[in-house]
Amino acid sequence: MNLTNQRVVIIGGSSGIGLATARVLAEAGANVVIAGRSPEKVQQALATLEGAVTGEVVDVTSREEAQTFFRRIGPFDHLVLTLASNKGAGEFRTLDFDMLHQVFEAKFWPHLNAAQTSLDFIRKDGSLTIVSAVTAHVAFAGASGFAAVNGALEAMIPTLALELQPLRVNAVAPGGIDTPFWGDLPDDMREALFAQSAAVTPAKRMGRAEDVARVITMLIDNDFMTSTIIDCDGGARIRSSW
Repeated sequence: MNLTNQRVVIIGGSSGIGLATARVLAEAGANVVIAGRSPEKVQQALATLEGAVTGEVVDVTSREEAQTFFRRIGPFDHLVLTLASNKGAGEFRTLDFDMLHQVFEAKFWPHLNAAQTSLDFIRKDGSLTIVSAVTAHVAFAGASGFAAVNGALEAMIPTLALELQPLRVNAVAPGGIDTPFWGDLPDDMREALFAQSAAVTPAKRMGRAEDVARVITMLIDNDFMTSTIIDCDGGARIRSSW
C-alpha cells in the first residue's frame, strides 16, 4: 500500500475510529487532515500522531462552516466521514422521537453536508468513505434508533456511487468497537457490556478502532472498490443464527 502524497481529509478524526484511521493513513505515507468540532480534542489528537498530519476545527452540522472549511483547505484526494452519536438506544415502544431527531441532526445531516460541500474540491476519481454501523442491517433489540440513522446513510451509498462516478463511494459498518462512543456509561456497566458482546461474537473480542481503520484504508487504496458496504463486526451479524 502506497498513499504517498495523497491528501486525505477525515472529519471526526480527533478520536476513536477517525483518529485510528489518521494514524494508519499517515503510516502509509498520506498527507492527512483531521477535523473535529473541539479545538482541544484536535490538538490532543495531533500530539499522538506522527507524519504529515494537520488539524482543522469545523462543525459540519453547519452547512456554511462546511463550505468555508473545504474552501480553506483546497483540493484533496479522499474524504472519510466518521461522525458519531451515542444517542438513539431504547425499545421502540418508549423511544423518544425528539431524541431521534437529535441523532439525525448529529449524524445523518452532517454526513450529507460534508459530502455535498466537498464535491468541488475532492479529486474526481478519489474516494468518499462513510462510517455507518451494523445496526443498519442487523437486528439488535433496543437499537431501532441507531438502525434508522445508519440505514438512511447506507441506503444512499449505491446511488451516490452511481451519480458521482468516477468518485468511489463506500461505507464501513462497524460492530461493537472499543472507542469513546461508550464513554457515557459507568465503568462497570461498560466492562460488563463488552464482556457480554465478546462472549456472543464469533471473534470472541470487542473490536478495536484500528480494525476499522484498516478497512477504511483498504477502500481508499483499492480503486476497484465502489458502492460497497463492508461489515467490520467480528461476525456479530451471524450470531443470531446460532
